[in-house]
Amino acid sequence: MNYTELSDAIQAYTENTSSTFVAEIPVFITQAEQRIYNSVQFPSIRKNVTGNATSGNKYLSAPSDFLAVYSLAVIDSDGVYEYLLNKDVNFIRQAYPQPTDTGIPRYYALFGPTVNVSTVTDELSFILGPTPDAAYNVELHYYYYPESITTAADGRTWLGDNFDTVLLYGSLVEAYTYMKGENDMMALYNQKYMEALALAKRLGDGMERQDAYRSGQFRQQVT
Repeated sequence: MNYTELSDAIQAYTENTSSTFVAEIPVFITQAEQRIYNSVQFPSIRKNVTGNATSGNKYLSAPSDFLAVYSLAVIDSDGVYEYLLNKDVNFIRQAYPQPTDTGIPRYYALFGPTVNVSTVTDELSFILGPTPDAAYNVELHYYYYPESITTAADGRTWLGDNFDTVLLYGSLVEAYTYMKGENDMMALYNQKYMEALALAKRLGDGMERQDAYRSGQFRQQVT
């Protein structure tokens, strides 16, 4: 389902084609996308980037679209990956109290907003422990919000192509909330959304995390 098809379906289901309503459809969809992406850990909401840790600097800036860490690794001069363990800031401060406590980083923590000179930015940063004793390449796998179907150049996204049901009913819940619709229809759309979300979780949090060789094939008990 592309954006045009989704927009047309929302108008058809709600029987609302007013200009003010149609103008709000992108908002309904982006709100639904955000709810879905925060409910199901699809592989499509993960991204990989590489960067650099600077010698003597224990802070590392996060990407501008960063939401949460999937994994963070430091790559040594031999190309060996050292995956860092997530800790609290107070653990790193306690374990490595001095900036001169240097070595290859073993731990990281979300530190807070990045500060450029005296300006606090919207981007977050990491603190590493110990302080890097050399310049290291780092590889970050992280969660982010993929481009919305409302702004995609071709009007298509992974979610719209592969699980349009949850996107449609999630958008209808947002649309009917905007319309202040009847309680029974709101309950129906919400029920349909939760049913579709359960199937999406089966895919994103279940089927995409196993295979028949490792986990065996799914078998329904025969009664």
